[in-house]
Amino acid sequence: MAGAIRIKSVVICLFLFLASQGRVAGAPENKIKQSETQLQQIEGEIKTLRADLTESGLHRNQLLTELKESEKRIGLNAKRLHHIGELLRQQQERFDDLEQRYAVQQEALQTERDALKRQLRAAYAMGRQQRLKILLNQQDPAIVSRLMVYYDYFNEARLRQMGRIRQAMDGLQQMRVEISNERAQLLDLESRELAEQTQLEANRQQRQEVVDSLGLEMRDMSDRLAALMKDQEQLSVLLTQLREQQLSAPLEQTAEALPISSLQGKLRWPVKGRIEASFGTTKAGNLKWDGMIIAAPEGNEVYAIHRGRVAFADWLRGFGLLIIIDHGSGYMSLYGHNQSLFRETGEWVEAGERVALVGRSGGRSDSGIYFGIRIGGDPVNPKKWCQRIQSGNRVSYLPAFEQSARKSVKQIEYSGLESQVSKRAILSNVSGSAVKELFWRVTDRA
Repeated sequence: MAGAIRIKSVVICLFLFLASQGRVAGAPENKIKQSETQLQQIEGEIKTLRADLTESGLHRNQLLTELKESEKRIGLNAKRLHHIGELLRQQQERFDDLEQRYAVQQEALQTERDALKRQLRAAYAMGRQQRLKILLNQQDPAIVSRLMVYYDYFNEARLRQMGRIRQAMDGLQQMRVEISNERAQLLDLESRELAEQTQLEANRQQRQEVVDSLGLEMRDMSDRLAALMKDQEQLSVLLTQLREQQLSAPLEQTAEALPISSLQGKLRWPVKGRIEASFGTTKAGNLKWDGMIIAAPEGNEVYAIHRGRVAFADWLRGFGLLIIIDHGSGYMSLYGHNQSLFRETGEWVEAGERVALVGRSGGRSDSGIYFGIRIGGDPVNPKKWCQRIQSGNRVSYLPAFEQSARKSVKQIEYSGLESQVSKRAILSNVSGSAVKELFWRVTDRA
């Protein structure tokens, strides 16, 4: 604003100077030179102001580029961190399995020890004493020979029994080595996870500093409105390009998957959280929200509201890391301000599939996502298409029909039934055809 006032002052001075040239023509030569010097000074000041404005614009673009790269790095780190967490869970499952096998081996070893004790007691009772009795009684040598062979068999059996014990002990030792290796791997993964968290926090701090610098550059309200209008225009251009490129190809609907046009008021919410900004409310100045902001903890998973193909998955100014899903017939859903994206352009996703993590990208100070729905390029109110909000302004990513499915799954667990036939029997009691699209996935997750 101060720069604009300076420009206006310079222009006024220049106008007054030019208007006075008729009077200056009759002035002495030194007066003309003085005026020419003054004109040169004014022109130099104008040039300096223009250079300052250009430099300010370049600096702003540089900040936006740094913000983009910083948030992309945060997204990649979060994705790797999420993967390490999955590996840790897998390692823990293997560790638990080794513990169970260790317990089984211990029990087997104890059994072998008990058998050896009984064998030793039998050998003591039947071994040397029996041989001495045979010699003293002077029985038939053939009988004595056969009995000696029998006792040799007993000894061999004892040796085999001891061999089995040694084998069991070797197995235990091997199990201990495996468990130690698994523990070392778990500790290493834990260390890597902590390092990733530290790096993520450092990147987040770096991003916050960039956002603060950007806020200083955009203090003036007119600049903010211009930026918001540019963001809105940029998104509209993107959606137009997507339609022109015919990315909205017809989807092949299965018998279980209904078209999105028939699911008004039944779609799941993409995330569990609190509605911070509703559709149609004032955004800034005369601008209105063409979607909604749902506040949610950073790092929470974001789910697709319906089956479709990813039409866009990248960073976009004003929306940060943005993913757009094309559901066919002109229907699109948009998810912005994400921390990380899990799908690429052109990939197919199913209803309820994880597509991103909640974040603050795009210049937001608090975590949450932008959620919008477009029909033929026109924004519509997501509340009219997603599950009815039960209370207040909080939404849940688990729709009513999926809650019904989970309840049915609990019935399976309590009754001890786990067969596919039982699942189908429970499924027949779940209302709504759309639940069939998610029921088997829900039973696997429950």
